[in-house]
Order: sequence, then structure tokens, then C-alpha cells
Amino acid sequence: MSDDTRGLAEDMGAQIHRHHSVTDPEPDEGEGTNGNGRMDGGNVLLLPGDNGHCRAPDISLRPLPVVADGAFPPYDVEAIDWAPPQDGETQRRPFRIRSLGDRPAQAPVLRLAAVVAPIAVVLLTSIDGLGPLRFFGLLSLLSSAWLVMHHASTASARLSPFAVGVWAPSLVGAINGAIATAAIALMVRRLGVELPQILLMFGGVFAATCLVEALEVRLGRRTRLLLVGASDGAVDLLHDLARNRKLPFEWIGAVTEEVPAGGALPIPVLGTLADLPTILPTAQPDLVVFADVEQRDRAIDHLVGMANLGFRIVGVPEIYEYALGRVPIRHLPPAWFMSLMHLYQRPYSRVVGRMFDMTLAGVGMLVAAPFFALIAALVRCTSHGPVFFRQERVGEGGRPFQLVKFRTMVDGAENGKAVWAAERDNRITAVGRFLRTTRLDELPQLWNVLCGDMSIIGPRPERPEFLELLEREVPFWARRLLIKPGITGWAQVQGGYAADTVGAANKLSYDLYYLKHRSMWLNFAIFAKTAATVLSRSGAR
Repeated sequence: MSDDTRGLAEDMGAQIHRHHSVTDPEPDEGEGTNGNGRMDGGNVLLLPGDNGHCRAPDISLRPLPVVADGAFPPYDVEAIDWAPPQDGETQRRPFRIRSLGDRPAQAPVLRLAAVVAPIAVVLLTSIDGLGPLRFFGLLSLLSSAWLVMHHASTASARLSPFAVGVWAPSLVGAINGAIATAAIALMVRRLGVELPQILLMFGGVFAATCLVEALEVRLGRRTRLLLVGASDGAVDLLHDLARNRKLPFEWIGAVTEEVPAGGALPIPVLGTLADLPTILPTAQPDLVVFADVEQRDRAIDHLVGMANLGFRIVGVPEIYEYALGRVPIRHLPPAWFMSLMHLYQRPYSRVVGRMFDMTLAGVGMLVAAPFFALIAALVRCTSHGPVFFRQERVGEGGRPFQLVKFRTMVDGAENGKAVWAAERDNRITAVGRFLRTTRLDELPQLWNVLCGDMSIIGPRPERPEFLELLEREVPFWARRLLIKPGITGWAQVQGGYAADTVGAANKLSYDLYYLKHRSMWLNFAIFAKTAATVLSRSGAR
């Protein structure tokens, strides 16, 4: 083990818990560990055990290749034996100690190349007689405009690549870059850049930036998280992030005064709040996540004095929004709703939103008109009953309205009692199953949009029969009534179908995310995801 590695290990071992350090005067032979799981030098990472006390983990360390001269050689901790649970069996959880290096220096270069290279290829292959001087001048002008618009638009759109997908910010940047290029081409006709070239540039830049961003998320340095405070919400956050292994996050550990009553945290406890001045410079977190309001207020005094270390601070709801595109319903403080009315909260224009709805609904009605007659004939000929199914739903502000759909179930399917549709529901007709799978049964709701009862994008409207149950079982459920319901929405493309209160709570977590972050760019991303869902024919019942 190198001197740098030994020093870091000794620092971490000393900081985790001064009163529970374990030493071994003569480490055993082997690759960095002895039979008791101790690292060379005799210090050990201590983990939370019974009653909040720390205990020495049984770990197996194997060194990975050194990535560069002088760099910290990362160690892969294959497994950690945690304190035995109540059933007496030992749980094994993975934990990884990674390099402390910065993000790869080539990332900005790759992002620059993702914009410049497609533009250069289009200019060289589609414009005849382009001399070197004119080529470099034109490339510099268009690339500069594209890069400025790409950066400005992706920053203003605030679409998290983890929550929405790497393609969404790339698409926003490519669209705005194409608009800027078209404006330049219109003002300076002598450039010789026409619409076909702009479309080729758009496609090339979009594909290249998607590839670069995907590689950055997959291969770049993982974001290091430090948990401050411990609560049930923190435990849920740890488990939710662990289930999403593709997310580029890793937990350094936790700093807390006490372990929650539910048991030990599944990450190392590095110390108490008083140890923060020593832990932060050594651990070098990128994000400090506050999980307890009382401990947050006490930790701020320590953190303000070390703000120059470059870390950022977030709460549990904010890390859920950033990483998972939803909010933690069961652990959401009422103060979170202040963010909807915050001074710096970006306003959502109802006028622009209504224009968006009217345009899409009008065009959709015209395009779908030939299908209406065909679907109506199929519904009429294959089962008894009306073509259209009308049902009372709850709209914005709790106002009821009549939702219109093509009938997909046998006439009188509910017999006067409201029930959720089940998977492989035998009340659905053969034609109805096809309509539900392709979402064609929702087409008549375009009329509801034109009438102003619904929007194209928003939470799905719920039936009044379920209101009392949902408001009693699902916290903050009524908050989704602050906006118009939609034909599709963030919860539909992320959370699937809800057939009980648990599913309703899961969908509400996405609906509240949309309520806070809604914008035309997010609407566009939802619209694109809806198209992909319809084409894949998934999630319908």
C-alpha cells in the first residue's frame, strides 16, 4: 500500500469513531487486509451496530489497478458483514471506496467535439466550393452560436439527465442551436446554409451530445454523497438509490448524533456533527444531504466555514427530485409546498400552456378524424352498448366534469360500484383491449381539452368515488388538484398504472414533481416519452 493510501486510511479510521478504533500492531500478510478485515496500518472502518454503537466490519478488500501516477488507488470492498438482523442471519451489503479524483479532463473537450464535428461534416459534404478560409470562418460562427444556445437553453430548461434522461437536455440544446443557426442563415444569405443542412446539423449534434452525455453518466466520476442526520426518510432514500444502480451516486457515509429506531444505517457512520470540520476535508463530498431538520440547523455552523471546499447542500426531497424525478410522499414536509410559491420559482404561463393545448388538441382532432369512424364502427359491431363512455371525474380545483372515452368494457361493467381496472380484466372486450394497449380509447379526450376541462399534459383525473379513500390514505393527495388533469403526464410515463392506494401514492410522487417543475420543455419531454410508451404498447390495462 502506498504512503498516500496508508495516510488516507489512517485519517478515515481515526475520524470514524475515536472511541471505537481498533488497532492491530502487526497486519497479516495479504493484499491490504488481514484476517480480521483490518486495513494495513491497523485502522478499520467502523460501522453502526446494535443500539447505535459502532462495530468492526468483516470486509474483503482487493486492490484495483492504479489509474495514474500519484493517483489514489481505489479499493473495491466486495462485501461488508453488517450487524445481524432480528432473524439472526447476517446481511451483506455492497460498499465501494472510489478514487477522489476530479471528473475526467476530457469531458469538456468531448462536449465541444459533439457540437463542432457534426457541423464540420455537414459543411464539408453539402456545400460545394467551400475554401479553407470560408470553411473555418463558417464553422467558427455556427459552432459558437450553437454552443452558446446549447449551454444557455439546457441550463434554463433545468431538466435533470438522471430524472428525465440524457436525451432530453441534449434535445433541448439541439433544437435551440438549430433555431439560432436558422436565424443566422436568414440574416446572412451569403453563407449558403439552407434548411436541409440545418436539419442534418440538428440530427448530428443531437446524436453526438446524447452519446457524450450517456458516456459521462456511465463512465464519469460518481457524485459523492454525505448524509447528515438520520431518519426514516434517510433510510428510504438509501434504499431507493441502491435500487437504481445505474445512477452515478455513491455514499461516503453518514454524520449523525443518533441512529434511527429502525436499526443501523446501511452505510458507515463517520462520526457526529462535531466531527464535520475533520470529515469534510478528508471525505470531499460533492453533495451534503440533510435528512434531519434539527441536525441540519446545527450542522450549518460547521458547513458555512468550509464552503470553499466546493460541496453543495440539498435536502432529502431535493435529491429525490434530482436523481429520481419524484418526491418522497411519506416523508415530505409541508414546508416543501412553499417552493411552489417561492419568489424565484419560475412562473408557468397559463396562456402559453393553453395555446399549447389548443394547438395540439386541434391538430390531433383533424389527424385522428378518419380513425374516429373506424373505431366507432368496431366498438358498435363487436359489443352491445354505446360507442362513447362518459364518466364523472374530478378536475382542477375539485370541479367535476364528464370525461369522454371510447368504450372498452362490456356495457354495465361496474354494476353501480366503482372499482379499479385489474390486469387482464375480463370485463374488457377484444376490441377494447386493443384500444387500451394502443391508447386509442383516449382520443375523445381531445374534446375535453378543447372544452377546457383537461390539458394535454397533467395528472390523470380521478373518480370522485375514490376521493375520500385517497385523501385519507395518501398524504397530500388533494394537492394534485391545483392544476388541470391531463391525457398523459409525468406519472403516466414514469409510474405506470395505479390500481390501489399504494400505486396512487407512487403516482402522486411524480405528479407533485411535475407540479413544481412543469415547463414547456418538460411537457415536450413527457410528450416524447408518451409516444415511446404508445409505440412499445406497455403499461396499459
